[in-house]
Amino acid sequence: MAAIRKKLIYAIIQEVFSEADKSPNLNYDLTNQQKLLDEIIFANKSLTKDEKAETVRIITESYDYFRIIKNEGERRICENCQYECLATFYCEICIRNYLKEYYPNWTSGNDGIDNLIQNFQMETIAPTRIIEWIPYNNFRNIKYLPEGASEIYTAKWTDGPYDKWDSKKQQLKRFGMLKVILKKLVKVKRVKSHLTISNKFSGIVKCFGLTINPEGYYMLVLQQMDTNLREYIQQNHNKLTWKERIDIICDIIKALYEIHKEKAILTYLHPRNILYLQSANLWCIYDHGLCRSADESPKFKYGSYTYTAPEVLKGKCCSFASDIYSIGMLMWEISSGKPPLYDYDNPFEFSINIINGIGPKMVSEIPLDINS
Repeated sequence: MAAIRKKLIYAIIQEVFSEADKSPNLNYDLTNQQKLLDEIIFANKSLTKDEKAETVRIITESYDYFRIIKNEGERRICENCQYECLATFYCEICIRNYLKEYYPNWTSGNDGIDNLIQNFQMETIAPTRIIEWIPYNNFRNIKYLPEGASEIYTAKWTDGPYDKWDSKKQQLKRFGMLKVILKKLVKVKRVKSHLTISNKFSGIVKCFGLTINPEGYYMLVLQQMDTNLREYIQQNHNKLTWKERIDIICDIIKALYEIHKEKAILTYLHPRNILYLQSANLWCIYDHGLCRSADESPKFKYGSYTYTAPEVLKGKCCSFASDIYSIGMLMWEISSGKPPLYDYDNPFEFSINIINGIGPKMVSEIPLDINS
């Protein structure tokens, strides 16, 4: 059997979703939407038979996820537990029952953390979206990563996360050895918001669960990504098409939309916490620990005024609107290939101009249809 071209598959999946967006059938329910996508895949001539099957599998798993998130779609009776379920490739009820059986086999040593993880497990929506307690001795090659304001480490997780449900054996299967990021938590009270947002949405860097280091600090276990937006744009600016730039922007906007739906805001959105996962051709927001409830009014200390809204520079609190302003500045960088203040000798002059309503100049290379 010929090797399956994963990169091509994910590129075609994006094209398929884009094509489906233009279809008048898009307003159909999830089942009909999925059928439409399957038809487009089977009509594609660039994929082999095995690649078409793999593409349909990935799309089906995505729709299983959407069915459960939206509580929508045709239900079926699971042949094992005899309960109604929404997923087709697995039974979400069976997965939750399986996880519940293992409660006596682990503990964080903190009843509050245990209860929190168990509550998340009882709301599990997919085998790849399971929050768990991970003993620190399951990590190897732990190395400090001197990058950004957070204290983070790279590590290898020996077993890796759950990634599949074996319906015959009625058990979860693990991915195997996986490189991850360990992020030290300064404020444990925000653990719930970390896990809620990352567990639901693909546009947020995935969180696999929690661990605790020998010094007694809780740590998030996060998916390791490939590069950040700043580095990617600098390396690929001359090769990127406008379609590819728009796809990047759309991924970021979708992720921010999901954060805002949770009534949370970002206080520090910049190109180094927009990360790329090459295998899935997906851009995600990282450092969502900096999300705050929209009802909070913290004293804000901005770390990157280049992407900070004028009202925040004047001392007001972050808001949904200030997040959108940051997106605008990121769009400028994605379009121009340069940071917004690249031609300023004095960065404070830039911030004064922003406060006074003077932003970066329009990028002349932007095509007229996009510019308008």
